[in-house]
Amino acid sequence: MFVGHLAVALGAKRASQRTPLAALIAAAFGLDLIWPILLLAGIERVRIDPGHTAFTPLAFDYYPWSHSLSMAIVWGVVVGRFSVVVLKRAAAGFLIGLAIVSHWLLDYVTHAPDLPLWPGGPQVGLGLWNPIPGRLAVEGALFVAAIWAYVRSTRPRGPAGKWSFWSLIALTTAIWISSPWSPPPPSVRAIAWVGLAMWIFIPWGSWIDRTRQSIY
Repeated sequence: MFVGHLAVALGAKRASQRTPLAALIAAAFGLDLIWPILLLAGIERVRIDPGHTAFTPLAFDYYPWSHSLSMAIVWGVVVGRFSVVVLKRAAAGFLIGLAIVSHWLLDYVTHAPDLPLWPGGPQVGLGLWNPIPGRLAVEGALFVAAIWAYVRSTRPRGPAGKWSFWSLIALTTAIWISSPWSPPPPSVRAIAWVGLAMWIFIPWGSWIDRTRQSIY
């Protein structure tokens, strides 16, 4: 998933207004933020295989340290505990840890059976990436519901509050919608560098928090 992960962050923000949106975005996208680093380091592997699934030309051959269920739980516990120390709120740490694990659960719904349960363990996935309409319908409904919930619980502090939020929604929607019809990436390194660009969503979340306020 892609916008589905952002939906988790927005929904979690509705549930815990005091938790920074940047932290929730980092958690919800967390496994995908780690993955390109491990890819560049040669620790994990991906293959460009047009037609591998309807939604993506990527075949995820080996990514147990970022995308296995057991490691998602480990990352969730470690980052969640760290968040408790930094934010001084147990509820925030729990929510952040849960958002990290949610990434694997949402990927399980959409991915082909390539997600390991643990490093070296069996691989699973329900394969909603095939067909495209099913993926768009399920993920789109989740995204729209999260946007609605977030907008209902916050209001902009002037025009910047509208631009900060809706520009992120527009960008992520454009990336998501265009993905199935985009040409295959030129190389694995290009995939990794594009993946690293997702780190910009974290300061973007801080910008949104500074320009919007809770109405509760």
